Amino acid sequence: YFATSLDGTKVPYFQLSKKGLACDGSNPTLLYGYGGFEISLTPLYSAARGVAWLEHGGVWIDANIRGGGEYGPRWHQAALKANRNKAFEDFEAVAEDLLKRRVTSRAMLAVEGGSNGGLLVGNMLVREKRELLGAVVCQVPLLDMKRFSQLLAGASWMGEYGDPSTSDWDEFLHQYSPYHLLKEDSTYPSALFMTSTKDDRVHPGHARKMVAKLLEHPTAKENTFYYENIEGGHGGAADNKQRAFMQVVRYSFLWRTLMNEKLPESLKELL
Repeated sequence: YFATSLDGTKVPYFQLSKKGLACDGSNPTLLYGYGGFEISLTPLYSAARGVAWLEHGGVWIDANIRGGGEYGPRWHQAALKANRNKAFEDFEAVAEDLLKRRVTSRAMLAVEGGSNGGLLVGNMLVREKRELLGAVVCQVPLLDMKRFSQLLAGASWMGEYGDPSTSDWDEFLHQYSPYHLLKEDSTYPSALFMTSTKDDRVHPGHARKMVAKLLEHPTAKENTFYYENIEGGHGGAADNKQRAFMQVVRYSFLWRTLMNEKLPESLKELL
């Protein structure tokens, strides 16, 4: 499928679901994105996704937004630094197309991303079009773009995002720093943040600070959730047992948030 972004660019996305999906707005849908470092997203087999999401009627979407490598270097370069907003606009366009096609509804649409994808969905949480969403899953994310270059491997990403110690901060970086864009007088969708104490790439302080701020928010504190694994590095888990547990945490949050406590039996057995 293709969505049309704000500047008219056609943005491809893949839809995975059961055959014969009824486009009546009733399908819980998880929109996944990355949009950075020239990394391409393509459909793949995932047993956990199948058992926990697709078999129970969930829809999975891979959004091939700018910043990735789906159309080569130019697709990546189109969303660098001051043009980072293009990736966010592309992602919002896919969300709007899903609603237009009646694949899902606002209350049943969630977004997910990790690392650079965590920056993506962190922005979806705070941008004006957050009203499109029912839930956000934000994993090992970058969220404080004022200090990212001072934390762990962050300095090596300035070619992607810019240098916050220069005029880049005032010119564009502050416009997509989710931590700095939270407002007390705004409302936000339910969100689950997941990170790892031993992440040696993206500092867990990004997620910790964001969650701390949301927990002080007058309304967001009621629907903000956090899980930090003490092992695992940037991948979030040290072994298959931990990885499986974190999958259950994610999908349990999604089913409970999007489907009002309706949880598949296969997940109940693992809790």
